[in-house]
This record gives sequence, structure tokens and C-alpha cells, in this order.
Amino acid sequence: MFPREMFLRTSFFETIGTSMQSTFDERSWLAWLVKVRILILTFLLGIQLAVAELTPTRVPLRLFLGTILLWYTVSLLYVVLLSFWHEHRLQASLQVLTDLIMVSLVVHETGGWDSSWNFLYPLVIIVAGILLPRVWAHLVAALAFILYGTVLELNYYGLVRSYCTTHPELKALQGIIFVNLFAFLAVAYLAGQLVAKLRQARVQLKDASGALEDLQILHENIIQSIGSGLITTGLDGRITLVNSAAQKLLERAPDQLLGKSVAGLFLDVLPNAESQTHAEVRFDTARGFRKTVRVRVAALRGPERGALGYVYALDDLTEIRRLEREVRMQDRLAAVGRLAAAIAHEIRNPLTSIAGSVSMLSGIPELNEEHRRLLEIVTRESQRLNGIITDFLAYSRGKQYHFEKADLVLLLEDTLTLMRHRMTAENTGITIESRFAVPEAWVLADGDKIKQVFWNFGENAIRAMREGGTLRVSIERLGDDWQVSFADTGTGMTPQQTEKIFEPFQSNFEGGTGLGLAVVYQIVQAHEGKVWARSKPGQGTTFVLRLRRFDAERPAARARSAKTFAASALPAASAGQLAASAAEGRLRG
Repeated sequence: MFPREMFLRTSFFETIGTSMQSTFDERSWLAWLVKVRILILTFLLGIQLAVAELTPTRVPLRLFLGTILLWYTVSLLYVVLLSFWHEHRLQASLQVLTDLIMVSLVVHETGGWDSSWNFLYPLVIIVAGILLPRVWAHLVAALAFILYGTVLELNYYGLVRSYCTTHPELKALQGIIFVNLFAFLAVAYLAGQLVAKLRQARVQLKDASGALEDLQILHENIIQSIGSGLITTGLDGRITLVNSAAQKLLERAPDQLLGKSVAGLFLDVLPNAESQTHAEVRFDTARGFRKTVRVRVAALRGPERGALGYVYALDDLTEIRRLEREVRMQDRLAAVGRLAAAIAHEIRNPLTSIAGSVSMLSGIPELNEEHRRLLEIVTRESQRLNGIITDFLAYSRGKQYHFEKADLVLLLEDTLTLMRHRMTAENTGITIESRFAVPEAWVLADGDKIKQVFWNFGENAIRAMREGGTLRVSIERLGDDWQVSFADTGTGMTPQQTEKIFEPFQSNFEGGTGLGLAVVYQIVQAHEGKVWARSKPGQGTTFVLRLRRFDAERPAARARSAKTFAASALPAASAGQLAASAAEGRLRG
């Protein structure tokens, strides 16, 4: 048994009698008593007026009306007292005593022993049993007997003006008095028993309500504390409950989810509880990011009620899938890196011989114009192929990084200043807008390499906006990271192009080697940062870079600021991609 339950049960037995009254809201009961009293007075008034109108009666209507009006006035006075006088027990005692006196007056004015309104005494006794401790019910019953007997005695002996229509004998009068005495005591006893049962049921109800509330809170805490996202729906697929993890994962508020169709949140078809219980699905967040989640579904069943709905458990796989792609890429890099460098060297050697031979052939005077034009093509393509091999060797060769404290805002301003001058000189029609949410953005980085990243972002944006446009550059703080964005209004890319944009030889521009963004990826990896691209055809492209803030760096990372960090860069291409790229280079030659 829980401590709360034991306490409530113990309290129940200890509060039998006077202390049990604390379980009642006395103020509410007093307010209820005033309403019932006014209702009964109105009923009495209406009945008595109807009787006086239809049949002759000795009831003094003016005196009766005066008594009822006085009773109304006292009731209204108690309503006013209830709002500022907080001694509810004393108020209840006063109201019960007042009601006994007023009932005695009404009984006297409506005929004494001939009056049919003596049933009001039991009502007052019952009210006393409800509002006051049990002993008060017996005291009020005794007091009612005294008052009722006094009224009858005064009328019988003519000490007050009598409005009775009959005059019984003394024994009959005593019989009436004692019959009412037993009736009052019986009502007091029954009222006490019923009120005790009522209070017992009230305590038990509070006990059960408290246990139910604790259980409900426990269940809610369990649901809200689960690390996985949890969504429940009805049989129609409308969302009925969303826990905190699901709200955070979906990046939506409860009012944006409750009552909505769960299938409309995702781009892919959700699993069903019958045949396929789990699947991986994707969805777009409000910020434009696409996430991948694993969804498991089960039927929500009630005892003897069958299926009531469905329960969906969500696990975020976005980061896991990204890391898997990076691992696969690194595996490819490790396998083909050395091979790619060796092949590049081997291609360069015969290429040098070809270039020398062509140079000697071009000096022969007997060559006609067509032959010389062909030799020029061979020379030009050899130079272009040599440039590709030079870039590839620079990409595959290990790089030296000099990490130190650097300000991203200053690096961005230097890069954008050069780009603006270039845009003005070349009259490209491209406008560069910058929005820096912070005056400084310190990181532990190689400033020259980060400038190279910014420059490559800018170059890609410029090439994508052949007809002019706007390049918007921003920097903002996100948790422990700085986020830099380059957003252009160019032609955009397809999802397939976006997925492979950082792999070698994936250039979408004429004359490009496709190694610029591969070098960017290399540099960002060396800085333990993140880089990605968001794009849609015809809607421009946004490159996003995230680097850890300097004041959020780990101690081990800080130790690199005084040292030179050597990072080995490997080409991001599989063996198949490398062979295809080499074949493409040969065809161009």
C-alpha cells in the first residue's frame, strides 16, 4: 500500500465526528444552503398565497408575508457575510439557529398544531447534520422539539394569539408533541448515519481520485520522459497525443500536430500494424531540412474493446545515416587514395613526353595550316589535362593546417570585399548582401584554409548566376556552433546533384574540374566541422558551414592552437568514379 493511501485511510478513521467536517467545503455548502432556503421560501410563499386565494383561512397574510420577507433579508445578509467572514463553522451555527426560529414563527402563524409546515423542522435538522458535527444534529433536534412544544403550549393556553382552527385536549396535544419529538430524534439519527456514509464515500472518493491522479501523472511522466518520439492516433489516423521527444524531432508545437493526419507529416508511406511494423521515412522540417526517421507502429488496444488506434515510435536516424555516408566515403578514400596519386603521376610522365613531342613537331616548316591547328588542339588539351592532374595531386597530397584563434566575421569580410570588387570590375550584375548576427565569431581554425572554403562557396554561387542575381551571406550562433550560409539565386541543383556535390569530378559548370568543393569538404573535415548544401532546381542553392565556437572547444582541441596540425587528404571518389573521370579526361584530349 502506498504511503498516500495509508495516510488517507488512517485520516478517515481519525476524522469520524467533528474532525471529519474538514473534508467538506463548508463555504460551498453554506452557499448551497442559501440557495435552497430561498427556493423553499419562494415555494412556501406561493403555496400559502394560492391556499388563501382558493379557500378561507385564518392565516394572517400580512404577518406571514412579513415573516417571509424577514427570512429573505436574513438570507441575503448571510450571502454578504459569506464573502468576507471566513468563520464558516460559526456562520453555519447561526444559520441553523435562525432557521429554527423562523420555522417556529411560520408554524405559529399557519395554525400551530394545525399547521402543515412543521416538516421544515426535519429539514433544518438534516442541514445541521450536513454542516455541523453529528452531535449537533441531536442538539438541533432537541432544540426543535423545545421550540415546537413552546409554540403549541403558548397557543393552547392562549398566552399568544392563536391562529388554530381546532382545540385538541391536553393529552392529544401532548401526544402531538411527543410524536414530533420521536420524529425529530429519528431524523437526527438517520441524518447522522447518512452524512457519515456520505463523508466516508467522499474520503474514499478523494483517496481513489488521488491514486488515479498519481497514476495519471506517472504515466504522463513516463511518456514525456521517453527518449524516442511517441505519437498516438485514432483509427482514422488523427493524432491524439505527442510526447516532448516527438515535438522536438518534428520541430512542431502540439497545436500544429494534435488533430492532424499522421500520414501528412511524412514524405514516404508509413508502415501499418498488420504486415509491415517498421520502416524508414523522411520529412521536411519548417527550416527546410530533411530528416530521416525510423517509425515503428503497433495497434493501441483496450481490454475487451479491440483496437482503439495506433502507437507510432520515432527514432531520428538523420545523423546516423549522414555518418554512414561519411564512413562509406572514407572507406572509398582510403582504398583509392594511393592508387589515384600513382595513376596521376603515371599519366603526367607520358603527358610531358607528348607535350614535348608536339612542341618539336610544331617547328617543322613543311606543316600546313590544318596540321598546325591540330597540333595546337593537342597542346591546349594537354595543358588542360595537366591542370586537372595538378589539381588532383594537390587534392590527394597531405596538407598542413596551422590552427589558431580566428574570427569568422573578419575572414568573411575580407573574402566578400575581394568578391565585390571583382563583381564590380566584371560587371556581372551580381549583388552581394551580408547579414552578420554577431560582431565577432571566434573559432580555432586555419584562417587561410577557411578563406579558401568561403572563396569556393562564392565561386560556385557566381557561376550559378550567369544572368546576375543576389548572393546572401549570413553568420549566426546555433548552440555551441557558428553557422555560415552562402545562399544564391542561381539555377539550383537536383537532389542527385546535391547528394554528390562534395565528391571529386562532380562539377556542374563548363570548364570546372569538380575538385573545388571536394577540397572544401576536406578542409571542413580537418576542422571537425560540418558542411552541406540545400538546393532545388530553379530556386538557388545554399551552402551551409558549421564550426564549433572557440569558447565551446574541447580541451584537447584547444591544445592544437600552439601546434601544427597535419591532415592527410584523400580523394572522395570510388574506384568506379575515378575510372570514369579518367576516361572522361582522355576523351576530352
